[in-house]
Amino acid sequence: MATTTDTIAPGADLELVVTRLLDAPRELVFKAWTRPEHAAQWWGPQGFTTESCRLDARPGGTFRIVTRAPDGGIYTKCGVYREVVPPERLVFSFAWEDANGDLGPELQVTVRLEAEGARTRLTLHQSGFESVARRDDHRTGWTSCLQRFADWLAATGDLS
Repeated sequence: MATTTDTIAPGADLELVVTRLLDAPRELVFKAWTRPEHAAQWWGPQGFTTESCRLDARPGGTFRIVTRAPDGGIYTKCGVYREVVPPERLVFSFAWEDANGDLGPELQVTVRLEAEGARTRLTLHQSGFESVARRDDHRTGWTSCLQRFADWLAATGDLS
């Protein structure tokens, strides 16, 4: 069973850490984060659908994911991979793109994957928020997204 915790480190009001224990091996979790055909199936909060998903998971590579909310709203997020260390770590920038193609403030996301037997502890750290309210919005989004990810992993099995 997948479990989630999120924390705010003392003195780090503008940072977010979400931890999730997943019922899947680390290599499979890493593959699901770095291949567009897999990420398109789970990226975004529950109830969202993926309109397009481009990932080039290598240092300097980019990603751009467009999702549609249940109310029809379109949300585009994009960034650049800073570090890709299979199967243990991804570091990338993250920014929202508006309808005019303009980018919002750039945040940094680090996803760390630790093997725990046949399971994986995923720790997501996001920093650079402009306000506590924005951090809390991302907490809600990431918590829902990681639940969707856990459900997708459980239903999918092998990603060969």
